[in-house]
Amino acid sequence: MSTPVPGAPRILLVEDDEVIRETTQLALERYGFPVDTAADGLEGLERFRAAPPDLLLLDVMLPLLDGVGLCRRIREESQLPILMMSARTEPVDVVSGLEAGADDYVVKPFETAVLVARIRTVLRRTGFGPSAAPASPAAPASPATGPATGPDPAHAVRVIDGLEVDTGAMEVRVAGRPVPLTPTELRLLLEFTASPGVVLERQTLLERVWDYSWGADSRVVDVHVQRLRAKIGAARIETVRGFGYKLRRTP
Repeated sequence: MSTPVPGAPRILLVEDDEVIRETTQLALERYGFPVDTAADGLEGLERFRAAPPDLLLLDVMLPLLDGVGLCRRIREESQLPILMMSARTEPVDVVSGLEAGADDYVVKPFETAVLVARIRTVLRRTGFGPSAAPASPAAPASPATGPATGPDPAHAVRVIDGLEVDTGAMEVRVAGRPVPLTPTELRLLLEFTASPGVVLERQTLLERVWDYSWGADSRVVDVHVQRLRAKIGAARIETVRGFGYKLRRTP
């Protein structure tokens, strides 16, 4: 077993299949991640509450409490990044996981390098750079890539029709009321408020928010937009059919 990299993000892996759980744990530890495990949803919830991880990696199909239910429970208490694993690729299964609060998903079976790449992109969006997530087993950390994730050094406050986004404190308010967002939702909102009234294509959002330069699943964007609308007001984000979305100046 490899020694975890000091300061590396800690992962909680919730997977009921013993073989997959153990092989995934060993593979991630080879990349320097400290990994805790749980075999069912209730155990995963207990472990999360006892020692909150930096990232949650969970299977959709779990005994006692399934992955979607676990995701919802954790979202009531935390905004930590969540990556779901599933052998089921039907749209309803993917959307259910994302609607429950997952940041992204990966389809089983997967190669370790693919899983690690997904983990690294999610961590970059939440403030953990590749320095804390090695790119290869026992390899030195590589320089950070992709869009910046830290606060805007200008500490600007964007105000659009009662929607306030403090880019330094990373806080959002609607009509003066604080609105808690996940890191992914916040990054998505930052893109919209940086260009109000401008149509942003789904692929553009995948590249800027999810750091995907290849043709990833656009449903990830659609579901996160739905979640963001529910929190800041549905009328604020307009769908432009055949293109993408734009932030309205007047809801």
